[in-house]
Amino acid sequence: MTVTEEYLELNIAGMTCAACAGRVERSLNKLEGVSASVNYATERAVVSGVTVRDADVAIGAVTKAGYSAVLRTENDDEWTRRATAERITSLRRRLTVSAILTIPLCDLTIILALVPAIRFPLWELVCIMLAVPVVFWCALPFHRATIRNLRHGTVSMDTLVSLGIVASFGWAVATLLLGVSDEPGYWLGFGMTPAGADSIYLDVAAGMTTFQLAGRYFETRSRRRAGDVLNAIGDLAATEVRVLRGDEEQIIPTIELRKRDHFVVLAGETIAADGTVVSGRSILDASMMTGEPVPVEVGPGSAVVGGTISTAGRLVIEAESVGANTQLAQMATLAEQAQGRKARVQTLVDRVITIFVPSVIALSVVVGLAWLLAGAAPRDAFGTAVAVLIIACPCALGLATPTALMVGVGRAAQLGILIKGQDALEASGRIDTVVLDKTGTVTSGTMRVTATAFADGHHELDALRLACSVEASSEHAIARAIAEHAIERGAEAHPVELYETLPGLGARALVDGRDVVIGNKRLVAAHLAEPSALRGFASSEHSEPGDTTVYLAVDGACVARFSLLDTIKESAAPTVERLRALGLHTILLSGDGPGPANRVGALIGVDEVIAGVLPTEKADIIRRLQHAGRTVAMVGDGINDAAALATANLGLAMVDGTDIAMKSADIILVRDDLGVIVDAVQLSRRTLNAITGNLIWAFGYNLAAIPIAAIGFLNPLIAAAAMSLSSILVVSNSLRLRNYQPTARTRTKRVEAVAGG
Repeated sequence: MTVTEEYLELNIAGMTCAACAGRVERSLNKLEGVSASVNYATERAVVSGVTVRDADVAIGAVTKAGYSAVLRTENDDEWTRRATAERITSLRRRLTVSAILTIPLCDLTIILALVPAIRFPLWELVCIMLAVPVVFWCALPFHRATIRNLRHGTVSMDTLVSLGIVASFGWAVATLLLGVSDEPGYWLGFGMTPAGADSIYLDVAAGMTTFQLAGRYFETRSRRRAGDVLNAIGDLAATEVRVLRGDEEQIIPTIELRKRDHFVVLAGETIAADGTVVSGRSILDASMMTGEPVPVEVGPGSAVVGGTISTAGRLVIEAESVGANTQLAQMATLAEQAQGRKARVQTLVDRVITIFVPSVIALSVVVGLAWLLAGAAPRDAFGTAVAVLIIACPCALGLATPTALMVGVGRAAQLGILIKGQDALEASGRIDTVVLDKTGTVTSGTMRVTATAFADGHHELDALRLACSVEASSEHAIARAIAEHAIERGAEAHPVELYETLPGLGARALVDGRDVVIGNKRLVAAHLAEPSALRGFASSEHSEPGDTTVYLAVDGACVARFSLLDTIKESAAPTVERLRALGLHTILLSGDGPGPANRVGALIGVDEVIAGVLPTEKADIIRRLQHAGRTVAMVGDGINDAAALATANLGLAMVDGTDIAMKSADIILVRDDLGVIVDAVQLSRRTLNAITGNLIWAFGYNLAAIPIAAIGFLNPLIAAAAMSLSSILVVSNSLRLRNYQPTARTRTKRVEAVAGG
């Protein structure tokens, strides 16, 4: 979508499944000249071909479809958050009341129905009164969805749940009104039930309601965070900007900034748009955008990115990309598009249910009529029809995914893994490629000196002392690394005079009366008596490709060179080894040049290294791998990883990364150990297997039990017990995940902890 295209966004309320999103989408697309896309995960609709002026038309189409909508304005998600919070609160209240009433109701109905001696007058009425709040208030969401679906000629799993609840309750009420039969009840396989046992279906109605509310509550709660990444990215952007109007500075909303405008950024402020520095020098904290630990030093002509923070000086920047065209906005768009994906297993369930539900309803009616025509008593015919409806109720089907998800998520949390939803579980079972972001994921983000070289005739400890004295006055990551390196080797910092920081270059000071300059090649060369000496020093045999190189000059002579690189986490190499043992192809993704990236890749043993990747290109790399037929898991920690994490089939974010990265990911890795990646993949696969097994059992159970009920071999009492047993089996299978233990880890190799060491 381009920024010139006419469109609007709507927040949609009332959707309970992917079929609802499809229904809203079809309703909107019926409008003339309109193209709509509804995202069930974020509960939003993007409607192209209309403007805000026509919002009432689009909202009317959504209302006609049986849902509610409100126009979404920029950076205003209060309506969505409030609607979701209210829905979760409502489900929690209904679930609590349903569980509290269902437990005594089930005990009471079963005991009184099967033991006539302890029945008391109007015992059936007491049971019905306990069931009324459950059936008519707790189960109201299912009834509302059923009525809405029937009004529009469609059905869903809510339809069958609602009918099962109403039929079970209705049979009990009918029995009470008609009078409890004096004849024996139903055959249980070991004998006949006592008279009046055919009133027992109240526990079926209540139990079904409680199970289904539990599944719906946990599903809604897990979907709650689907759109958080969009809010987090929006919160990162500057809301106001200091724009230059002639010689004056005016503070205006960022949305009013235009291309070619010149704006001012002071120390500590966030850059409002992508552009080029016109004047001034500063050090930018780009870690939130790029994930790189080393601050970026900028001056006239330097390109800057919106969302980064200026930590020093005053900059005047010419805006080049504003609004939706900034890298930050593009990342938000990519993340939103990628989050619209659906789990294939749930899509399959939705498709089967659209056929299964009306078929079961029709079969139940046909079975009841067939038994009546065959001469059966009305009570028997109705009982058989109810048995078909109850035995086919997809209670186990509704529990198959959320119960396994709950147990899997709980066990994962104990292992330092936060799993957000079933899409992650499904994807983990199919991934064949793992992409690891370098900085902050494979590496610690801490610079360290990897090699040093000293000029002939100059004492090493003296050079380290001079370097330490100057760098100890700086908070720069490189300066800290050099100072720490010098101190580790016995050097001590001396007082300095005339200390001067040179942004983008290095630093200069007097130490014990000696002129000391430390910084990059450009700075040091300008202070050498013989610049040619630096060329020979820089090309010495100690030089390593890919290092960050810092030179030390004393009184016009180059005396030392320091090579630095990011520290590699000790768990990186063993983790890659374990991933490869699982048959996964491993890739290291880095914005660094080929030199440092290839060195880190060789040290940790990945199969492939992709270097020189810009922040906005990471998602493109993931898509390119997917188009090549690979199913990709992405592990990252920075804002620049957000779109890639959302685009990947499985996104994993380190907990010490940015909020945006964690909200974009499917799985958050809490433990400070890369081995948690392997544990996450293994546990997710185990959980997916449990979900698959649950679904196979639920479908197989229904397909096998329905014919048995239809020919009269299952009365409603046995059908209710069988339905409960099916649900218990599904829950029990899911509970097995609590016993999951990670496989034995590869012993950590004490490999050199830094690249180039």
